Amino acid sequence: MTSDKIFIGETLGTAILLLMGVGVCAAVTLNRSKAQNAGWLAIAFGWGFAVLAGAYASVSLSGAHLNPAVTLGIAVKTGEWDKVPVYLAGQFVGAVIGAVLAWATYLGQFKEHGEPVLGVFATSPEIRNPIQNVITETIATTVLVIVILTQGLTDGLALSGTGILMTALLVVGIGLSLGGPTGYAINPVRDLGPRLAHSLLPIPEKGGSDWAYAWVPVVGPTLGGLAAGGLYRLAF
Repeated sequence: MTSDKIFIGETLGTAILLLMGVGVCAAVTLNRSKAQNAGWLAIAFGWGFAVLAGAYASVSLSGAHLNPAVTLGIAVKTGEWDKVPVYLAGQFVGAVIGAVLAWATYLGQFKEHGEPVLGVFATSPEIRNPIQNVITETIATTVLVIVILTQGLTDGLALSGTGILMTALLVVGIGLSLGGPTGYAINPVRDLGPRLAHSLLPIPEKGGSDWAYAWVPVVGPTLGGLAAGGLYRLAF
């Protein structure tokens, strides 16, 4: 895969992922949304379908990493690091674009809401303990990435429609089982890109962006991706 295709694929796929992911959070949260108060199950499945859509759109261009933790896990597994910066750049740009598009989609609802809306864009812990929160994100991301890496042990599964579907369902499962403590970022740009968008967008009474917590959903998933890659090399 060439660098330009990787960048385009990761930007496109991550933008779709964040458009739909931030979109389901907006749908469940904002006043005057038909899906308001639909609950955690809707959010978990919404993010799973977001992964499905983003991955299908980008898999032929970039392999559909859509997540720096996945990119790092694959790099540890294969020892190939030369394209990692291109993947990370595309993912970050796509995450910001997707969050902005979600804001544009729900522009009327954001204007009507009149309350802090950071939770639409970024994650936050139910119990604020940075070390505990990093551990939660590391464990959840390790599960995500090790399952993605082991798909490659079955011929043709990793880049097939079945492999993408399995990953989407895995994200739903992680959200339902491991997402309660922190909101399961499990992806550094999933949190960082929308948090940046939240800080810059002209949203009435939007509240603060909580940059003091922003390092947790970056560090935890990064450690999880590296741990999964190391575990793969040790075990397989």
